Amino acid sequence: MKKILLLALAALLAMCCPAVLAEERGTARLLPLISIRTVDPREGTAFATEPVKAHVAEAIASWTPGYVIPPEPYYVSCTVSCTGAGGSADLDRVEAQVKVRGNWTTSYEKKPLRIKFGKKQSLCGLNGGRAFKNWVLLAEYKDLSMLRNKAGFDLAHKILGDGLYCSDCALVEVEINGEYWGVYLLAEQQECAEGRVNVPEPKKDETGADVGYFLEFDGYYTLEDRLHSFTINYANYAPLIPFNGRSAAKPFKPLSTSPDRSKNVGFTIKSSVRSENQRIAIRNFVANAYKIMYAAAYQDKALEMAPGWRGTVPSEKTPREAVEAVVDTDSLAGMYILSEITCDPDIYWSSFFISADLSESGSRKLRFEAPWDFDSSMGNRYVCVNAKGFHAANVVDDVDHVYRAINPWLAVLMQTDWFRDLIAEKWTALYDSGALSGTVEMIRADSRTYEAAFTRNYRRWSNMADKSPLDYELNREAFACRSEAESAEQLAHWLERRIGFLNDYWHR
Repeated sequence: MKKILLLALAALLAMCCPAVLAEERGTARLLPLISIRTVDPREGTAFATEPVKAHVAEAIASWTPGYVIPPEPYYVSCTVSCTGAGGSADLDRVEAQVKVRGNWTTSYEKKPLRIKFGKKQSLCGLNGGRAFKNWVLLAEYKDLSMLRNKAGFDLAHKILGDGLYCSDCALVEVEINGEYWGVYLLAEQQECAEGRVNVPEPKKDETGADVGYFLEFDGYYTLEDRLHSFTINYANYAPLIPFNGRSAAKPFKPLSTSPDRSKNVGFTIKSSVRSENQRIAIRNFVANAYKIMYAAAYQDKALEMAPGWRGTVPSEKTPREAVEAVVDTDSLAGMYILSEITCDPDIYWSSFFISADLSESGSRKLRFEAPWDFDSSMGNRYVCVNAKGFHAANVVDDVDHVYRAINPWLAVLMQTDWFRDLIAEKWTALYDSGALSGTVEMIRADSRTYEAAFTRNYRRWSNMADKSPLDYELNREAFACRSEAESAEQLAHWLERRIGFLNDYWHR
């Protein structure tokens, strides 16, 4: 009898397994499948499960007795294949390297990954099918809808428009060494390149300052070497008036209230820098551009750059013209709108990017582009939980609610009528076009269309059933969601309310 039962079970498994494997390996998928296979089979999947960024591991060790510091993220050699949603082989075993990427997201069981090809490749038709070496797979672990980054990028493309870079993206499924790894968001690496952040990096032996720069307003700047980081004094730390949409707020200095000076934010230079001359030049340009902005907004005074960007001198321009000579104000207005809609809790700390083309043929203006990192935004954490209030140019709590801070770049021009008028004009055109509501519709449509893929993902990973690793990441409404569909609806509903609140203020 026992033998008969075992034979029956074996027969049942033989009938079921091919169907299950076919589904898991992609023949029934609506999403593209990216398959990563390590060159050395002994590597296994440890490279994708064990590493944690060093500064994150050290912080965890400080409050976790017995915590063993894991390895830093490291590259392994691999091949990458990409099978389209319809089953076409878009990429077949192309040589590459892969590693875990990110900061705090490296501490989760499902980790984001970076792929670096040996030769430029296009993936899933992103960015018009352009080929690049570097691509990113975002794990979306702390966003149970798995759609916040996709929605943020969709909004960014609509708000920033042509000429300003924003990552393209696509939902995909991933397998590593034949093992199903879940749903990821394929996105572009934040880097200087034609078709991405399009500013000219210095050539190998080029040390002159008149090149292009790509910067991040970044609390992690202290982790970089001297050549790729700097700080400025924000017009000698002159106080700002936070923008709360109502009466004038109490002045706030462009530094955090934390007594720990390491909580002050500097800049990381994300592009290539070949000389100290280049580092000093971009530091001076950024510092003096801010000084020109502050003088225009708070002193009704026009300044312009001195030769070599070494200081400022009085200008015959109007204050607005003086600002517009060194800042792409349309890009700044767009970045304000995007940041205000999404209520990104990290806006005071990181993932806020600026470019500047200081070459002879460049605009020699600060451009606000390449927005990034929306998985904590749009009603996921305890920030604008009711979708009301003003966030982007206001004083905000840090993510741990220990100290307060502000993003000075978003705040400094909010005291000028002309800049607020520019925001209102852009907002009104966006709202009336239906572009903003289109993102809400996309969230709901993606949740329905890719339900089977999301179900597979949450069979593979435990974060929907066991939210304990995320309890500090989610507000009560986000924590209460029991499925991807509920999480997506919570996101869509929050975004609808947020757009409505802002429209009441900005629509003309």
